[in-house]
Amino acid sequence: MPQVTTTAAPSVTERADHWHSLVSGTFVPLDVTLHEREHAVGTIVSQHVGSLQISEVEAGPQSVTRNRRRIAQGGGQYVTLTLQHRGTARLTQHGRQALVVPGTFTCSDAGQPYRREQPDDFRFTAFRLPKEDIGVSDDDLRAVTGTLFDGRSGTAGLLAGYLARLAEQASGFAPDTGHRLALTAADLLAVLVRERQGRLDPRAPEAARGMLVRVKEYVRQHLADPGLSPERIAAAHHISVRHLHRLFQAEGTSVGRWMHRERLDRCRRDLSRGSGNGPTVSAVAQSWGFVSPSHFSRAFRAAYGMSPREWQTASRGPAGTG
Repeated sequence: MPQVTTTAAPSVTERADHWHSLVSGTFVPLDVTLHEREHAVGTIVSQHVGSLQISEVEAGPQSVTRNRRRIAQGGGQYVTLTLQHRGTARLTQHGRQALVVPGTFTCSDAGQPYRREQPDDFRFTAFRLPKEDIGVSDDDLRAVTGTLFDGRSGTAGLLAGYLARLAEQASGFAPDTGHRLALTAADLLAVLVRERQGRLDPRAPEAARGMLVRVKEYVRQHLADPGLSPERIAAAHHISVRHLHRLFQAEGTSVGRWMHRERLDRCRRDLSRGSGNGPTVSAVAQSWGFVSPSHFSRAFRAAYGMSPREWQTASRGPAGTG
């Protein structure tokens, strides 16, 4: 269910304090300064689709600042994409400024200082994602922060359109469906990052980038099948195996490595859940397509620096070790 928060306190000071708490509580710790000439009620409507937080914000003139002090208070693991609907804004990050108008969007890295100034009454939708879902480094993210994107064309338009439709229907998705849809949003943002870095050709047909998103969604739905192969994936999408490999090469990986990483991530999450009566390591591995327990253990240690059993014990804490 959407969570609605609003400010209607009579005192300017009380409203400012309350709004600061709402904004920081919804997103990440921030300094908030109101620039209202007249009383303005601020409203935030938030809901989650998997790991994606969707928040529609409507308020009066203000500015928010994320400085080193606020970063130290937490939240640096997130990226926020903000799609502007009404009013203008100026986002400053990494020494760049983006002048925002309706129909455009910006991205901000909560692990680095930034400032967003809203001189007018405004409305925008903010989409907050964990960086780990996007799968790019902080240096990679610099390609899209403090930069303006047109939400009506190209890869940016594909991403903005997907997110806008997701926001419209957010409350109707089952948890498992929501999880997959959020990962698709993260994949689209990763495509935008790599395109802006020059690692994807922006002149490439839009259909190729859309195909990559569909292929990844298909793979996620069939990860539990140990027989999943590039040949089968290519056949399901009526493309050649060579073309399938080219889609993943544009992201600096291969279909096999990407599928392997996804399976390990699913196992990591499942091993973190439950009590001492939860599934065994071998059962978790088998449920995500790993045939050999010893191979799974070696791959897990290589990826996360500890064995699956050590991870499971550490994730459950003292209560799970008794």
